[in-house]
Amino acid sequence: MWGIVINPISGRGKGAEYGKRAMHFFDTHGVEYRMITGASSDLTSKNLTNFLSKEERCQGIVAVGGDGLIHLVLQQVANTNIPLAVIPAGTGNDFCRSLGWPLENIEDILHAAIEKTPTRVDLGIVDGEWFGAILSTGFDSMVNERANTMKWPKGPAKYNAAIALELLGFKPRNYEIDIDGQKFSTKAMLIAIGNGQSYGGGMRVCPDARLDDDLLDVMVLSPISKAEFLRVFPKVYAGTHIEHPAVRVLRGKKVRIRSEAIAYADGERVGALPVEAESVPSALLTWRS
Repeated sequence: MWGIVINPISGRGKGAEYGKRAMHFFDTHGVEYRMITGASSDLTSKNLTNFLSKEERCQGIVAVGGDGLIHLVLQQVANTNIPLAVIPAGTGNDFCRSLGWPLENIEDILHAAIEKTPTRVDLGIVDGEWFGAILSTGFDSMVNERANTMKWPKGPAKYNAAIALELLGFKPRNYEIDIDGQKFSTKAMLIAIGNGQSYGGGMRVCPDARLDDDLLDVMVLSPISKAEFLRVFPKVYAGTHIEHPAVRVLRGKKVRIRSEAIAYADGERVGALPVEAESVPSALLTWRS
């Protein structure tokens, strides 16, 4: 028995559409499944817990939604033998991007799930919470804080509007960073800790991060002028921002950060620093392109 976990409102209704396509695919291929959803993330998580507790031989979980739903499901399938197939039905879909799958032809992912053997990839864990793509603090976390309070505009435009509004009064923070015992202090605009490569719908903030190297990539952006930030910012989509002299990328297995700031992981609020993150090798069974 498979579980198909659906967030029907993700991607402005794409979750419902892709959820129907996933169930139709399983129906036409004679694969047994149970649909799992809920009126809230807490209820969806509870329903998934109930399914896994009763289904001793779960063949796998198909998560149909955005990075928020993937983050929710990871908390229950990480460090288990239950494989996870990721169907990109959100606005960002960054963990799916890191796995190398196209964002349109979901049938390719479903075919792989029922026909191919899953492989293991690394995950990050921060203060007991699993993440698949990026843990971040600084400017982008403040943008997330603002975007979460905005009712307009909708979709990706909300994030861009929040960037413009937050940049007006933004000031870099002082950080104390410890990477595998190597400690240093720095002032930074943004720090991104990558298990995967991207966040925010394809912003390749840690472009060289790999899901199978047992390490986290730590991208530190030192203070630059707002005008320079706006000039460099578009380069994050190609990952070429790391060539800027204000950017440095470090790697390590364990990362500790202290500051008066907020952290987000996979777009979900982790909370106030300090935080401690670690790469956990082969923590997730999944399918890669």
